[in-house]
Amino acid sequence: MPFSAIAVLLVCNVLWALNVVVSKLAVDDLAMPPLFYAALRSLLVVIALAPLLRRVPSSLPRVLLIGLAISGGSFSLLFIGLQTASPSAAGIVSLTGAPLTVLFAILFLKEQVRWRRGLGIALTFAGVVIAIGSPSGLESGWGLAYVFAGAVIGAAGSVFFKRIDIGAVEMQAWAGLASVCVLFPLSFTLETGQIEAVSAAPLAIAGCVLFAGLIVSVGAHSSYYRLFQRHDANLVVPFTLLTPLLTIGFGAWLTGDPIGWTLIAGGALAVCGVAIIVLRPSTKLFKPLLVRPRI
Repeated sequence: MPFSAIAVLLVCNVLWALNVVVSKLAVDDLAMPPLFYAALRSLLVVIALAPLLRRVPSSLPRVLLIGLAISGGSFSLLFIGLQTASPSAAGIVSLTGAPLTVLFAILFLKEQVRWRRGLGIALTFAGVVIAIGSPSGLESGWGLAYVFAGAVIGAAGSVFFKRIDIGAVEMQAWAGLASVCVLFPLSFTLETGQIEAVSAAPLAIAGCVLFAGLIVSVGAHSSYYRLFQRHDANLVVPFTLLTPLLTIGFGAWLTGDPIGWTLIAGGALAVCGVAIIVLRPSTKLFKPLLVRPRI
């Protein structure tokens, strides 16, 4: 790949890692209800990508269901988890999306897995378990369970993405629409304090939502998918393994996450496992969502 493409991928990884930290600040420090925060993020995506909604896909119900899984559904669970979980530990646990996607593909798509990818799956889960036992993981409490649940939902949606006839960026628009229609009613039914949180820090909340919705979801993800169209998947996708490493670094720097050798060792083992998974050939999975099961 040319240096310009590598530079874009590096910027995308920085933005994705920062998004975890920014979301932590929004739902924890700024007390933003997580479902409402996820709904606002999706609303910005819909506004930015509205022209792509003109062509209605043939299997609209399936598109909306899959879009909800890989967008608002998985993101809302991540944001709920970040109320108590540290960004560093959440970034490592999110790596389970790759092996979970393969496991769902085995179950639903009859994906064939040989010993190398089996080893990658085992290493990933082992690394995540080690990371959970680190100081940062132990301090996260039940928040990591929600992060893991978000990875499960995202992985389930990712498995079926390749079976529908729709582009990745177009899917972002429909996923945002599905998320808006579901998350706003859920938020006002299950959560309180939406208006109070926005009134208490309107500029900070607006900055977080704009960063998550426009810069990350529209900007970074769209750039990532364009690069995937121009270059081989095995060149592009492995770069996304930088995201959890950068998340650990930003978590330690910006939110004071306790970083120890246990978290570093677990994260390194999990990244090695995911690297084995993404480098093995697969004709049934959409590789860009193998490592990043959320859009």
